[in-house]
Amino acid sequence: MDLFTLDFWTVLFSIILIDLVLAGDNAIVIGLAARNVQKEDQKKVILWGTVGAILVRVIMTILVIQLLNIPGLRLVGGLALIWIAYKLLLDEKKHDIKAGNQMWAAIRTIIIADTMMGLDNVLAVAGAAHGDMVMVIIGLAVSVPIMVWGSTMILKLTERFPIVITIGSAVLAWTAAKMLVAEPFVHDWFAQEWLKYVFEAVVVVLIIGMGLVAKRKRQRLVGVQH
Repeated sequence: MDLFTLDFWTVLFSIILIDLVLAGDNAIVIGLAARNVQKEDQKKVILWGTVGAILVRVIMTILVIQLLNIPGLRLVGGLALIWIAYKLLLDEKKHDIKAGNQMWAAIRTIIIADTMMGLDNVLAVAGAAHGDMVMVIIGLAVSVPIMVWGSTMILKLTERFPIVITIGSAVLAWTAAKMLVAEPFVHDWFAQEWLKYVFEAVVVVLIIGMGLVAKRKRQRLVGVQH
């Protein structure tokens, strides 16, 4: 992908935004897993836990990109990403992570938890990158400093400006829609360019609308219970 094209910068912006939104939970995992380790070991836990998590993520991303070339899997991946975008708006993720008292136990916790939670990030980045390994590498490189140094900033940003989550969810929904229209099984349905744009816009509006409505209903129910 040419560095000086609009496509390059659009994809790069999408990947960075996806990382910013989805890395917050991984940053929480790192913080919770390291909290009971001795102070002098906490930086080591964060560093090596992140290194291990990134290595696992690289392998997962490469596998996902290869799998997305199989007919039918872009459809599955796109639908999964739509669900992730919707769930992100509900703000119902729990962070029940057991912290290990020993350094290596904490590092192991980070790697395992990040592997389980990082699938959404891997799927989103792989979809946004359109199979371009250079863009995937950039996406992974961006996620490292976000997880290690940006955790507090991300959490404060999303708490202070909830619109960040909404924008991130919209980007995920848009990425999912682009994966769906690229699926060979349905590609002929979108032979005309304008149909692709309309479909992508409808998916984004539907997901954001449904997510925000569901979130408000949930908040009202919680308010009634209290």
